[in-house]
Amino acid sequence: MVLPTWAGICLTLIAASAPAAAEVARGPQVRRGYNFANDIVPILSRFSCNTSGCHGKAEGQNGFKLSVFGFDPQADHRALTMEGRGRRVFPAAPERSLLLMKACGDVPHGGGVRIAKDSREYEQLRNWISCGMPLGSEDDPQVVHIEVTPREETMAMRESVDLRVNATWSNGEVQDVTWLAQFQSNNEGLAQVDETGHVTAGLAPGHVAVMASYLGHVDVFQATVPRSRVSADESRGERPVRNFIDRHIQRRLDQLNITAAGDATDGEFLRRSYLTIIGTLPTAAEARAFLGDTRPNRRARLIDTLLERPEFADYWALYWSDLLRVDRQTLGHKDAYEYYRWIRQSLAENKPLDRFAREILTAEGPLSETPQGNLFQVVRGPGETASMVSQVFLGVRIECAQCHHHPFDRWGQDDYFGMAGMFAQVRTKTAPWGKVLTAEGDPSTKHPRSGRVVIAHPLGTPEPEENPGGDRRRAFADWLTAKDNAFFARNMANRVWARMMGRGLVEPVDDFRATNPPSHPALLDDLAEHFIVSRYDLKALIRTIAASHTFQQSSATNSTNREDEQSFSRSYWRRPDAEVLLDAVCQVTEVPEHFESLPVDRALELWDSQAQHDFLKMFGRPARKSACECERIVEPSVAQVLHLLNSERIQEKLSSPRGAVARLSREIDDDERLVEELYLSALSRYPDAEERARAVSFLEHATRPRRQAVEDLLWSLLNSLEFSFCR
Repeated sequence: MVLPTWAGICLTLIAASAPAAAEVARGPQVRRGYNFANDIVPILSRFSCNTSGCHGKAEGQNGFKLSVFGFDPQADHRALTMEGRGRRVFPAAPERSLLLMKACGDVPHGGGVRIAKDSREYEQLRNWISCGMPLGSEDDPQVVHIEVTPREETMAMRESVDLRVNATWSNGEVQDVTWLAQFQSNNEGLAQVDETGHVTAGLAPGHVAVMASYLGHVDVFQATVPRSRVSADESRGERPVRNFIDRHIQRRLDQLNITAAGDATDGEFLRRSYLTIIGTLPTAAEARAFLGDTRPNRRARLIDTLLERPEFADYWALYWSDLLRVDRQTLGHKDAYEYYRWIRQSLAENKPLDRFAREILTAEGPLSETPQGNLFQVVRGPGETASMVSQVFLGVRIECAQCHHHPFDRWGQDDYFGMAGMFAQVRTKTAPWGKVLTAEGDPSTKHPRSGRVVIAHPLGTPEPEENPGGDRRRAFADWLTAKDNAFFARNMANRVWARMMGRGLVEPVDDFRATNPPSHPALLDDLAEHFIVSRYDLKALIRTIAASHTFQQSSATNSTNREDEQSFSRSYWRRPDAEVLLDAVCQVTEVPEHFESLPVDRALELWDSQAQHDFLKMFGRPARKSACECERIVEPSVAQVLHLLNSERIQEKLSSPRGAVARLSREIDDDERLVEELYLSALSRYPDAEERARAVSFLEHATRPRRQAVEDLLWSLLNSLEFSFCR
């Protein structure tokens, strides 16, 4: 009598739990034993056992700790099979294993019932325990890539589709792993997906991506969800096509059965252009001059004028100071100011952005002469530098790949430490004349788990056999600014588009990844190409965007575009930055703000993000502790509304004897003219007939003194949505 071996038992169990014939892999079929990383970790990931909200958190949960997203299978195997006095698994009676009893609810479990007893996942875990909980061999097949089918669909609203995920293994086997894959929608308002890969379109039109992930590999299903029908009385009309931008936008709107808004009024265009290009409101005189201009090219002339104003450098320097972390608390007053001044001067002279990036990344020598080198002072260590540089200049978030494979992208620890190696030479020395930035030596960077030396290489490039010679940052800058670089130009174009249009083609703007594709891929490609051809000219890119009908269209909704939030069928309302809004209040009331310790006249010039100011803090000014744009809060809040309504400091500006209300009340006797002046100053347009009549009637019948009535009227304009938002 020949007793069965463990291997024979395991193969029998595997065969018994194998997928049905319809799910059997195509390609060579190589029967293999259980491998913990391949067969068990996906189950732990699918049911979120190894996430930070459960046993993947730093301290674990109830004495049981797993690596986040299963990045360390060997440690997880030890935790399951050796820790807890061996109570977590019981091969003699697998069903009595604590792992299974808690997962299926036979004993109390803080995470509730996670795995049903009649499920394939339960059966696979039980069989693995029965086989003696094998770890597997390093020679076992590994996943090469996964593929989602279908890849693209046009889905009617409420329509559903089932996704299938196939994994290709290193031995050539192709296996259906849908039951172990994880799914996530990048816009649940457009489409939702359940744990089985069942996608259901929502009730809003747009473009949505659904990510599938399995064992560190990802793929994407993309769906276009048009409006369900176009009624007979809906006419698309003739949308102006002023440049390539409009052609791309119109093509997507045609797919979605959406009619775009018409042209913005001159007043709407005027205010939008000022706020998005120079972060400043037009004065009443400037508004009156533009609204009275009848030349057909008045809008193009306005854009050209704005691009040459000094406020342009102030506004865009504020943006780049946020990203590049001009932080006085870290750098000190003098170094932070010199860092800011270098940024502002670069923008004032319209330095090409590729050169701008190169000069920052390759800075060396005394920091008093190369203040842009303070980037390497505000971020410490090559890893943090690599993360920041990736996020700012590539639009890619790699920080989480320091500890584990990126859960939503292709980046792993080799990619992270390869990038970190590009900045490992950077040192700061102290000389009699101050701090000196250098890049020296040939330091090695080791993988934290395997101990393998990771050769320095840029993100997404093959790992070379040796580190680049000389200052590695120069090699990185060459790669970054090369015309065929897939990251830099697209990232820069997307950031500028978002500043102009209220949202990015990739959103969030600093989260480029395969699982978060652009809403208009071809448009982003063309914008990037335009940016490259113009030699990375920021003003040229802004001018092109501003010239499009897409930028110049109205914010008014119609029956077809009311639900659109991503296809640019209208201009989207957005809240200006905190500094821009504060300056607008000061300009309209003609009472400047006082900033402690800093002799600046406007918040736009306030280079120190740590300067104490209640208004700026309440309206979302960032502390510049990270490179993420999310640090600047632009969502409105109840506190902001109450502040505008009740702020004593705003009331002081309204009632100031040196302010606009006192001056206008004294200089203009005619109520209609006074109302007109207030509207031009606050809203950059003339009041319509109804607004004019109501405002004049209010002033004529006011029971309070006329000046106080004017205060009330201007207060009401400051508290209107039209003032607090750009549209």
